[in-house]
Parts: sequence; C-alpha cells; structure tokens
Amino acid sequence: MKIVTVVGARPQFIKAAAVSRVLRQAHQEILVHTGQHYDANMSDVFFDELHIPHPDYALGVGSGSHGRQTGEMLAKVEDVLLQEKPDAVLVYGDTNSTLAGALAASKLCIPVAHVEAGLRSFNRTMPEEQNRILTDHISTLLFAPTITAADHLHDEGITQGVEMVGDVMCDALYYYRDLAEQSCAETGLSQLDDLFPHSPEIEGKWILATIHRAENTDGIQNLSQILAAFEQLPVPVIFPVHPRTIGLVRTLWRRENYHNIRFVQPVGYLHMLWLAGHARRIITDSGGLQKEAYLLEVPCVTVREQTEWVETVESGWNTLAHANTADILVKAGALTPAGDHPALYGDGHAAEKITQSLGRLI
Repeated sequence: MKIVTVVGARPQFIKAAAVSRVLRQAHQEILVHTGQHYDANMSDVFFDELHIPHPDYALGVGSGSHGRQTGEMLAKVEDVLLQEKPDAVLVYGDTNSTLAGALAASKLCIPVAHVEAGLRSFNRTMPEEQNRILTDHISTLLFAPTITAADHLHDEGITQGVEMVGDVMCDALYYYRDLAEQSCAETGLSQLDDLFPHSPEIEGKWILATIHRAENTDGIQNLSQILAAFEQLPVPVIFPVHPRTIGLVRTLWRRENYHNIRFVQPVGYLHMLWLAGHARRIITDSGGLQKEAYLLEVPCVTVREQTEWVETVESGWNTLAHANTADILVKAGALTPAGDHPALYGDGHAAEKITQSLGRLI
C-alpha cells in the first residue's frame, strides 16, 4: 500500500526514522516535509545522521503565525495527496504539521493514522494540545504510546481504531544509543558550537537544558527567571538554543553576562542523546526530552504547569516547576528518584506494530 507520511519538526524526524526503517520493508512510503523546522541545525542534520530518506516533497512553508502556517501547510499537503492518491496518511505528535496533514487527508476521505495519539496536558491554551485533540478526533488509527493515553481517548468517546503500541521514541533511543556513544565519546563537548564568547569550561558532569515554548520565551520575564536559575546551579548548564529563542537570549546575555551557562547552537539527535545521557540533570520544557530523560534514567525538571507525560512525574523521575528562579532551584536540588524505574513506554518494537496495523487498513 502507499502511505504518505507528513513531518515538519525535529521530534517528528526522530520518530519517522524509527518507523520508516520498518515501514518501507512492507509498504511504499512518500515522505513530505512541511518545512516547519527549516533551520539546517533543526532539520537537515537529522535526515543525514539518522539515515532518514530525504523527503519526496519539501513544501518550504517556514515560520509564521499558527493560523497562517497551518493554512499554508494544509493547502500544500492537499496538493500532494491529490497527486499521490495514497491509501493512508501517517502523522506524528502534536505540531501544526500534524494537524495540517490530518485535516488535508480527512477532507479527502483518506484514512489518518496518528502516532502518539491520546496525549493530554489538559491545557487548551497550548497550541500542541489543540492540535493533538483535533487530530485524534479525525483519525482512523490511533497509536497510543501508553495505557494512560489510551484511557484519555476512551474518556473522550474514541474507542474505535485505538491501539496501545508503545512509544516510537523508545524505538529510536534504543536503536541509536550505542551509535551516539561511539560518535561523541571523545569529542562530544568540543563539537559544541558556542553562540557567545567566554563560555564556561565544563569538566565532568553538567546539566542539559532546553527552553523554547511560547509561555517561556514570548517575553523577557519568564526566560530571565529561568536563566537566573541556571546561573545559580552548582554545575555548568549546556543550553542548545532554539532558533525562535536566540534573539531574546542574546538580549539577556548582553545584559546579565552569564558565567555558568554555555549557550550553543542546536545539536543533532545523536549529539543530544549523548549530552542527555551523561547529564546530571535535565531541565526542559520539551515534551520529547522529558521522555528521553526518563528512558536514559536522568532526573528531569520540566518548566511547565502541566505535562502530557504524567507517568514520568508519578514515577518520581520528573517534576514540574514554575518559570521562577527559586522554584527551579528548589526542584532541581530536591529531585532524587527512588531506585524503581518501570518500563513505561514499551519494548522498542512500536514501529513493527504500527506497520502491521497499517497493513490491515486495506
């Protein structure tokens, strides 16, 4: 069967790497890159290092307001679907690319398969929450990564087409972990591309941080509080800066002259996996990195009011913090997980289950 896969953002490239490797053994896949993440450090590097087939269609949509970006993606994905006439459309996660791909397919009566269905933060102000809810309600196949996610779908009246397959990020991490160690073991820190001069020297352990969500970066107040916490942590912080955040970070760096934070360009997946695996703590507002931290058994502080990965909090390996200097410092210092580390996200074979399920569509 012919399947069109729609991706557009860094986490989706990683998920697609895990699934496409298996999917293409049984089906024809047409890969569509919307261009949502268009920076080379956020896009091209992932296709190269993860050996993902380069896109059959590069739509080049780029940045813009949520409505404008989603609308342009919708129109361009529709053109692809009309030309390719696929048997199904596969979408991942909760980005604008996800919603655009799902809407385009649904309006053409093409079955939609949603990988990572059922996640909920219960914060409707988050664009990601809106995207994932809408996508779930128009999908034919809903691949839930956890029992909690499947339960959320049931609570919303979605009972048909739901399959608990495990998490494809788990597939990717298990597959690429050894390669990451081999490629970064000797030169991992020296490969970092510093944004500013006079970065702190890092010896031994570090804290890895990523901050990019709108609630933390759309104004200077929250980000300044977060960076003030990083500055006071007992070990240096490595902070790969998202392209949407660089202007604000540059303004604060000029004003505050940070000494404990090493601001660097975005890094590829293998490099990020290595940095995360050797970190003492991870501090993030990313959904994917929370989960990767858990899989790597690294304690995580999530600078958000809610998380869709509630299992990581319930297990004691993740904790939520306000965008407040004192709260981040308290949470980072107090987080000491117990020894238990249950396998929450499957066995690393979600891609096989997804591929088998797609084969039963026709």
